[in-house]
Amino acid sequence: LEAAEQQAQAAYLKEAQTISKARAVAAPKLAQAITQAMQGLGMQGGRFEVQLHKAEHPTQSGLEEVQFLVAGHAGSTPRPVGKVASGGELSRIALAIAVTTSQLGSAQTLIFDEVDSGIGGAIAEVVGRKLRELGGARQVLCVTHLPQVAAQAREQVAVHKVASDTSTRTV
Repeated sequence: LEAAEQQAQAAYLKEAQTISKARAVAAPKLAQAITQAMQGLGMQGGRFEVQLHKAEHPTQSGLEEVQFLVAGHAGSTPRPVGKVASGGELSRIALAIAVTTSQLGSAQTLIFDEVDSGIGGAIAEVVGRKLRELGGARQVLCVTHLPQVAAQAREQVAVHKVASDTSTRTV
């Protein structure tokens, strides 16, 4: 059993080191691509960073912990994505990540639930165009309340609640 454990640990370390090297190469490229996508979503001067921290102990996800940091605009300090204050910023960052990574992946359907929350006007139109661009190569389903976003869709479905004295239903 000890020999099998050592063999499994050696195999794990070999694979984990390969993943670590790939992450070290991919992290700055991903950060640059997402930063570039943010510029077109009304976050001029903002930036996205990928930090790789060596884990104290090997984990199921490798030898390091990955943290995403974002600065929403020029002059702000990058903070963990989960601590970004604005819902609109978070939505646009999520869209920038989705746009960037979907170009790398093979997902045939992308679903966005109110990715446009907290935004409006010209930025909403830009978000709509980005979603339409994503839809050129795959199916995109998006829940939105903004006409600027909905106007970019190839097809639209309106969903609303109907309430009566005895029930509420969705139409």
